[in-house]
Amino acid sequence: MLDSLDTRLLAALQQDAHLTAQHLSDKLNLSASQIGRRRQRLEADGYIQGYVARLDPARLGLSVQGFVQVHLGTHGPEHSASFARLLDTSPEITSAWAMTGDADYLLRVYCADLAALNALIHDVLLPHPSVARVHSQIVMDQLKRDGPLPT
Repeated sequence: MLDSLDTRLLAALQQDAHLTAQHLSDKLNLSASQIGRRRQRLEADGYIQGYVARLDPARLGLSVQGFVQVHLGTHGPEHSASFARLLDTSPEITSAWAMTGDADYLLRVYCADLAALNALIHDVLLPHPSVARVHSQIVMDQLKRDGPLPT
């Protein structure tokens, strides 16, 4: 079980994972050694799955962000596994969800331009034998960045 200090620690780390034990100690009114032990426990228990750097897509030349709904024409474990392998080999696809409703999958993609998005759809996704159709939406503006999880 998480106590209130654990949830406050998780919230602080989601805001800035580079905070040192001393900074967290000052922020949470707990000793640096206690912060360190709690952090290690939260990592070992799987609450903290890793640390990543959030990059600016525009600075990396990725000017098109989109969401692509994928509708499969054939279903089954082998088709799902084959499609999952395709997702792993396409770096433009940064997130993928299996969905309920009309679409089978929702993909978040980042591409350099519309031509690259077109190539991803027509040269990578549509040729897959299980894919029946795709529906893409281009992000005009992101009003809220991927935020921290509520704790």
